[in-house]
This record gives sequence, C-alpha cells and structure tokens, in this order.
Amino acid sequence: MLFNSFDFLLFFPIVCLLFFASPHRFRWVILLLSSCYFYMYFIPIYILILAGTIVIDYFAGLLIENSKDKRRKIYLIISLITNISVLCVFKYYNFFIENIETLLNLLGQKNSLSYLSILLPVGLSFHTFQAMSYTIEVYRGNQKAEKHFGIYALYVMFFPQLVAGPIERPQNVLHQFHERKVFNFDNLFAGSKLMLWGFFMKVVIADRLSIYVNAVYNNVDHHTGISLLLATFFFTFQIYCDFAGYSYIAIGCAKIMGFDLMTNFRRPYFAKSISEFWKRWHISLSTWFRDYLYLPLGGNKVSKNRWFFNLFFVFLISGIWHGANWTFFIWGALNGFYLVFAIVTQQQRDSFNSFIFPSRNNYLLNFIKIITTFLLSAFAWIFFRANNVSDAFLIVKKIFSDRHFNLFLNWEVFFAAILGLTLLFLKELREEYFLNKFSFFKNTSIRLTIYAFLIILIILFGVFDSGQFIYFQF
Repeated sequence: MLFNSFDFLLFFPIVCLLFFASPHRFRWVILLLSSCYFYMYFIPIYILILAGTIVIDYFAGLLIENSKDKRRKIYLIISLITNISVLCVFKYYNFFIENIETLLNLLGQKNSLSYLSILLPVGLSFHTFQAMSYTIEVYRGNQKAEKHFGIYALYVMFFPQLVAGPIERPQNVLHQFHERKVFNFDNLFAGSKLMLWGFFMKVVIADRLSIYVNAVYNNVDHHTGISLLLATFFFTFQIYCDFAGYSYIAIGCAKIMGFDLMTNFRRPYFAKSISEFWKRWHISLSTWFRDYLYLPLGGNKVSKNRWFFNLFFVFLISGIWHGANWTFFIWGALNGFYLVFAIVTQQQRDSFNSFIFPSRNNYLLNFIKIITTFLLSAFAWIFFRANNVSDAFLIVKKIFSDRHFNLFLNWEVFFAAILGLTLLFLKELREEYFLNKFSFFKNTSIRLTIYAFLIILIILFGVFDSGQFIYFQF
C-alpha cells in the first residue's frame, strides 16, 4: 500500500482506532495483521518469502543466545546467508546472468543459463537489513533474543517502515512493542505534523518534479545540455523529497501510535562535505553500513591504504545495495572516491582555505563548501537516475558541451516546483540556522495557519496519481 494513496488515508485511521481500542495484550496482533495487509497490497504471494526469513531469523536468534560455543557463529552465518541469498536471487540473479551472457558473447560462447521471470519484492533490501541487524546484535550480546514470535515478526514487518525504512535496530524498537501505549494528543499533533510535511514533500515537490525529470531522463537523445542540467537539478531534490517525505510519513505514523523511530534525514544539502552529507542522508542505512561493514573491516583503525580501501569498498557495496545496474555501482564508486580524495587532500585544502579565508567562521567559505558538496552530490545523482551507463555518460557530455538553450519546460510544472522548493529551502534554512530566532513561529495560531496553508497547497498542486516512492524498488 502506498502512503500517498486514498486507500492509506482510510487504512491508517482504522488501524489507529483498533490499536487504541484494543486491550494491550492484543495490540501486537492488530499491528501485525495490519502490516501483513499493508504488505500484501503489492504482491500478496511474496509475504511467504518474508514469513520464511522471519521464522529462520527468529529461531536463529534463540539458538545464538542459548549456545556457548562455535555454534553461535554457525547459527549467525546460517541466518545471514539465508537473508543475503533471498536478496541475491530476487535482486541480482538476472543482472548476474545478463553480464555473464555479455561476457560469453564476447568470447563467442552461448549462455545456457536462463533468466528468472520474477518481480523484486517491494522493500526487500530494507527488511532484509533490519532482520540481519537483529541476529548480529544478538550475537554481539547487545540484544536479548526475542522470545515472543509475534513481537519479533512485528519488528521486521511494522508497516510504517516496512518497505523503505528507517532501517531500525532491535535495541530501539523491540522493547517498544512490549510497552503499553496510551493515546496522547501531543503524539497525535507531532506525528500529524511530520506526516503533513512528508506528504507535501512527496506529492507537491517530488512528484511534480518527476514529471520533468522522467520526460528528460527517459529521452536523453532528444534533449539539450541545458534541459539535462535542469532535470539533474530537479532530480537532486526529487529524490530527497521523495525519500525524506516517506521517512517523515513513516516516523509520523509511528509517533501517533506512540512509537519512536530514528531520524533518517537531517537537511543533507546543507552539508559542508561529502562525509557530512552521508551523516545527514539516509542515516539509518549509513549507520548500518558503518556498524556492520565498515567497522568490522577495521574502519580507520588500520593503515592509511587499508582505511581508503574500507571507505571505497563500503560505498561500492552501498551502490550495489541500491540496485542491480552498473549505474549504481558507478554512483557508489564516485561517492567512495569523493571521501578518499577529501582525506588525501585535507591538509592542502585547509592550508589554502586558511590563506584565502583567515577567519575561522567565514560565512563565504562555508557557503562555498555547501555549494561544492551539493554539486558533487548532484553529479553523482546523474548515474543514480540514468537508465543505463550509456545514457549517464551522454548526459554528462551534453551538460558540459551542448549549449543549445531549449528547456522543453511546462511552465505550470516549473512554477509549482519552484514554489515547493522555495518553501522547502525556507523551512530547512530556519531549522539549520534560525531554529530559535523567530519566536512568532511558536504561536499556535500562526502554526495552525501554516499547516492549513500546506494542506491547501497539497490540494492545489499535489500530484495524486499514487506515484510509487523511488526507494520502493530497493
């Protein structure tokens, strides 16, 4: 089920009413059945795959906790292999066969392996990583194995964050399903506010921008460098508003019911470096890779060359996690290169900056850093969005060489997009630098007026075609 659908606007209030009207001991049943219904709205049969991995990971957690010898690691490995195997079959098998076929054709051989006619289960990478974090944390002794099968299943399947995160840790979420939740107007207000802003980001900004982005990126040959540059700029905000919008809605839904999910985005386009960008963007995934891949590889507590390898390798894996396409591989490699290059040139850049900008808190220098980080991210997003590698390099070539001025732009779309982006910028600028500067925002009447204004903008400029969230494909 999509958040931005009328079905969800009916589904969620009913779930909330049933949840708070039910005795505490039955609430996990309400949430679990609701989550199953939510997930089965996409491809019902795929819930069997999810159920199978839940059963394996549940018993793996118990076996890991109750074992004292090397069998603990064996049970962990079985759990991880099961989850990764499901991910590889559905997400990467056909990509693997396609590349084997290309290689064999170059060698004059024929491919005897057949493709699988399967669709990728929605949000597979998200709930797979969440399940893996559970068994890893039990193995490390940071989390007690969950004895209640229904509660563990709910941990994996909790519908607000089931298909696109945030990717939660068991320490943060599992105990909350045992707690008695009481309806709270503060939670209702806080959650509704988050959901309202998330819907605005999705249907007014992201889906409005996608009209132009899709038209340009799906017909690269017919567009000029200027139109491709504008589409890239638009996509930079489309993907942010699409994914952050989902996260706001998910966190808001959970908040209304009394559950706290982790912050997933923190104004990433105000970052002053690529390293800072990744501490602000998709925080639940960035920290997942940090804790379960980067640090086990040695992190930065190794030789410098090994440190560079660790950084680069983690971002390659992050790129592959996003999709079975070489464009994602290049996107990950670019971000890995950015980080390594920043470390290698840190001393020279600091010396240059201190010479040009003697003041430690120079506003112009900070502005230049923000713009530079934004441009580097936008360039990498070209490979993320392009349909294939050939298109990506053609887009780059045209942006830097084609000077024909033709935007192919629908001005109604442009106006709505600029209006939405302006409001986004003003809100995030205030939160980043002026959060406590304007006391009139604390006035209840003014805040209610702003929320009413957002609702009006959603009604007037929202795209209500139930467009799927970008990260559902991951």
